[in-house]
Amino acid sequence: MALLSILAACGGSGKHARTERVVVGPGFSFTAPAAWKVLRAERSVEASSGSALVSVTVFSLRKPYAPALFNRAAAELDRVAAKLAADSKGTLTESVTSTLAGRRARAYRYSTGSYDARVGFVLDGRHEYELFCRNTKADGACALLFSSFSLS
Repeated sequence: MALLSILAACGGSGKHARTERVVVGPGFSFTAPAAWKVLRAERSVEASSGSALVSVTVFSLRKPYAPALFNRAAAELDRVAAKLAADSKGTLTESVTSTLAGRRARAYRYSTGSYDARVGFVLDGRHEYELFCRNTKADGACALLFSSFSLS
């Protein structure tokens, strides 16, 4: 009887197991699948499972970014995204302005022969946050990264 009480108090059925977890990096956070392996580096955090991966990397900007500079920054980010796709021997399939972490941002999709990828750029002060995901169409981890990303 005592064992049943303990299991009931702990949620022993497993029905309430967490499927997601918050991942924190330098100046940001996002949500990833709970079972994924998380690796941290000085400027980045990634979560992965097999070939599927989501990550955020922080880069320093030489000059501070201000929202009034968005159109000029977007043109530069378009060139960066095209180069990322080309370097991966891929094809850029989507370029959009969206809102990430409450800010105007640029987001892109590209496809290579071996994987699909999505990358987004958020600019804030002297920091550029690059959101990246690979092979995550089926499980929604990419959508989760882009919808949950926030600055701290």
